[in-house]
This record gives sequence, structure tokens and C-alpha cells, in this order.
Amino acid sequence: MVKRAAGLRFLRGLVRSGMAQQRAVGKVVAQLLAGPTAKPKSTAKSTAKSTVRPARKTAAAPASLPAKVAAPHVPASPGKWLASHYTAPALGGVGAARRMSYWLYLPEQAPDPASAGLPLVVLLHGCQQTATQLAQGTRMNQLAERSGCAVLYPQQRVSSHAQRCWKWFDHATQLGGGDVPMIVGIIDKVQRQYGLDRSRIYIAGMSAGAGMAHIVALNHPDLIAAVGLHSGPAFGAGHSVMGALGVLQHGAGARGEHAIRDLLQRRPPFPGMPTILIQGEVDRVVRPINQRQLLEQGLLLNGLPAGMAAKVSSVPGGRAGSRKAHQIQDYYVGRTLLLRVARIAQLEHAWSGGDPAVPFHASGGPDAGQMMLDFFARHRRAPA
Repeated sequence: MVKRAAGLRFLRGLVRSGMAQQRAVGKVVAQLLAGPTAKPKSTAKSTAKSTVRPARKTAAAPASLPAKVAAPHVPASPGKWLASHYTAPALGGVGAARRMSYWLYLPEQAPDPASAGLPLVVLLHGCQQTATQLAQGTRMNQLAERSGCAVLYPQQRVSSHAQRCWKWFDHATQLGGGDVPMIVGIIDKVQRQYGLDRSRIYIAGMSAGAGMAHIVALNHPDLIAAVGLHSGPAFGAGHSVMGALGVLQHGAGARGEHAIRDLLQRRPPFPGMPTILIQGEVDRVVRPINQRQLLEQGLLLNGLPAGMAAKVSSVPGGRAGSRKAHQIQDYYVGRTLLLRVARIAQLEHAWSGGDPAVPFHASGGPDAGQMMLDFFARHRRAPA
């Protein structure tokens, strides 16, 4: 009995030790996935409602928002700032229905009656961010007002990930499952509700949001006309939290190429995917090797030869940090720009040209939002 009791104590000690190590590793991985922490200036709690709010008012945030995450004021714009949610039935009829909040900006500028409606840009936040923080940090609503497009901001649920990370590393998600149908459902809902131009739907994101935007685009190429990836991970690898950490630091390697080739075999003929890639060269969270591999994946997706020569232009830094030095690589087929790669010197893991008061946004150009809108304007998806 004494030996048995001692053995049980030993096993319990092993279990406690293993759980403690798992929590420690999980904490480190979560911090790396989310990037450097930053203390918000304030906190706010309110409930998202299916109402229209003038853009000059503070955007609401879900009541489930963690206290450490601020719900920032979205700068005034003349258009409409709407908050709503999308409810999807339970998968396979099992379990509870799923619900996702989203925000939508509609510019004051009315579309041409002869046109098919406004274009739509879908923007996905990163880890430890909210949709309204992304709207403030990127200033995308103001850019959209000038460009004449709508902007949609889906928000990941804390019930899906405590840090609001999109699960870009999940294998089922990469194949088009997980939150992909929810995001596509929101796009379809607002497109129909507001008569948006279905041939001009674009998706972009930052960090984990970029990874998720890429997955949505690759699984729905007939819906998405072009994609913008800022500081995003390479596609097709990870498949676990520790695996995701490996991708962020070392890229996807050969698994990324295999994943693209498998995708092309599953979806023949693949219509191609125009892509703009923006990356900080001193990013230690999502290292630049990911951008290089995303470029290789983009060449493959668009039927372009590996090692294809690009048109290269270099832009020096501006005075007093108004603009960071950066290099642009453009890949054309005829007069069509299919791939644009922006490498920004001295930029860490942050949205270039954003509001530095919001975590994960850096002051000084180039303005990533404007770069994406300029690229998107070159592309539209022909009706199936």
C-alpha cells in the first residue's frame, strides 16, 4: 500500500509538471503569435447592435471584449458606420449556431447608377486586436471615402481564440473550413444587402488576419478579385500552435509549395490570384522569409515561372520619418500587374503608415492601406 501511494503521488507530480510546462509553452507561443504587447490607453464595454451609427460616433465593441483590449474611437468620416452580426447554423446540424460580429463602412459618395455598385474591401485584424482597432489604426475608412469603396471588418470571437487570433495554421481551415464559411457568409450578406459590386470584392489582413485573408481568397477565387497580405505567414503549414510558431519564424518550407500544388489540383482551372505583399524587414514576429515564400506561392498560383524577373523600384526615406525607405518589386504579364512585393526598411511587426496610438500600427509611410487600394483598383473578377 505504501509503494502504491508513493507511486500515485509520483504520477500526480508528473501530471502537474507536464501541465505547468504546457501552460508555460502556451503562454510563450501566444505572445509570439500575438506580437509585442502594448498597453491600451483606455477600455470600454458596450454591446454590438444591428443599427446604423454615424461615423463620427465611437464604434461599439462586444460586451465579451477582454478588459485589456481597448475599443478605440474610430475617427469621424462622412459615411455610415454600421455594426451587426452574422449567424450561421451549426455545422452538420450538431451543436449551437455560430455568431460573428462585424462592422461595415459605407462611404458618403454614392455609386454611379450605371455601375454595379461599390467595390468591397474585407479587412481582417491580427491577434490581440479588434475590428474597430483595425479601422482606427489603418485609417481605412478615410481612405475608402476618398476611393469610393465599402470596407468590411469581421471580428474573431474570443470563444474561438482567447487572443482573437484567426486560426490560419489549422489544417481544416486551410482547406476551407473553420471560420472561412463564416467570413464568406458575411461577405455574401453585405454584398446582397447593399448592392455591392460582386466583381470587385477584395480581402486583406495584418499578421494572423493576413494568413486568414489568404486562405479565404485561395478557397474562393471566384469571389475574391485580389488579396493584400501585410506581415502574413506563408500558406499551407503549421497545423498546430507549435507548428504555427515554426512557420512564423522559419516559413513553410517545402510544405508550402506542396500545399499550393494540392490546391491547384483540387480547383482546376484556378483563375489566378493577384496579390500585394507588404512586409517590414525587421519584423521578428512574422519574419521576412514568409514574404519570400508567399512570393514563390504567388508565382505558382498565377502560372508564372519561378525566379521570374521583376520590375524593381527603390524609394528613399522621407524627412523626419515621414516615410520609410522601401523597395517595390512588380511582376507583370503584359500590362497586367499580378504581384506587387513591398519590403519596408526599419519596419517591425506593425501596419505601415498607420496610427501609432493603436497597437501594431506604425507611423510614417508608405501607407499600406493606400497601397492596397491602388493595387485592388487594377483588378476585378469576371462573372463565373
